[in-house]
Amino acid sequence: MSAPATLQVSCVQMHWATPLEANLRTTLKYIRAAAEAGSRVVLFPEAHLTSYYFPYLVNLDQKAVLDALAQTQKAALEFGVWVIAGTIQKTHDRFLNLAHVISPDGAITHEYAKVHMAGRDEMQYCRGGNKLALFEIDGVPCTLVICRDGRHPELYRIPAMAGAQILFHPSCSSDEIEAVCWKRTSGRAQQPVGPNSKIFHCVANTIGQSPDGLQTSSGMSFIREPNGIPLAEAGYYQEEMITSVLDLARADRGYVLDSLANPPFLKEHWEKMIADVRLRADVKPE
Repeated sequence: MSAPATLQVSCVQMHWATPLEANLRTTLKYIRAAAEAGSRVVLFPEAHLTSYYFPYLVNLDQKAVLDALAQTQKAALEFGVWVIAGTIQKTHDRFLNLAHVISPDGAITHEYAKVHMAGRDEMQYCRGGNKLALFEIDGVPCTLVICRDGRHPELYRIPAMAGAQILFHPSCSSDEIEAVCWKRTSGRAQQPVGPNSKIFHCVANTIGQSPDGLQTSSGMSFIREPNGIPLAEAGYYQEEMITSVLDLARADRGYVLDSLANPPFLKEHWEKMIADVRLRADVKPE
């Protein structure tokens, strides 16, 4: 199919440490809200269905997790929107932190496992994925990273070399209270990628405290155009949805195409990596 000139995207900011049942209700509410706002895509935070609170999620019944994901797929079908959802699921070898790209037909068309672990609990319980994300939404080439992955530009710049115009970035920047305050001051949690790629950057982050009160999350979800200019930004503390229309002609990928061309001795290496990313794009994380 031919790609549209614009794409309306909503990013949902949610609590990171609430139970599966509550997370599912919030997810379904915002899928409806995004559709009613006219959005074609709705992005949720990292692990928004299972939560990112490991003392809780490692004991979840995996059938309940899969059922919540199935209900999310049904909502995507009911409201005719693309949904990017997140779970942490148990596998034969530890857990995987997953993003699921769900089409308006209710089918999972792409899955990506977080590559770079963050925090003691995630490092203890999870292992990293072994591919980069490259997929299409309505004919628009896209990529995604999960939270800490955004600190590693090769994970989105190589897919941008391969054609991706939008980076979807589900995140949960939970940390000790002092660290979160510092993240807000420094902008460390999610730094805009447009200024080193010339692609759109859509971030859905989390808010709220852990049940023990020792951790919080920084909020500040955003949608930024390819020069890094904010189109929409969320606050520090509340669950909310932000929405923007992306003028796709602005995502010309200029900086990554310059990197692909110069210096010339690197071009064949970039091209080999691009080919490998394409080859692995449909590999299911497991």
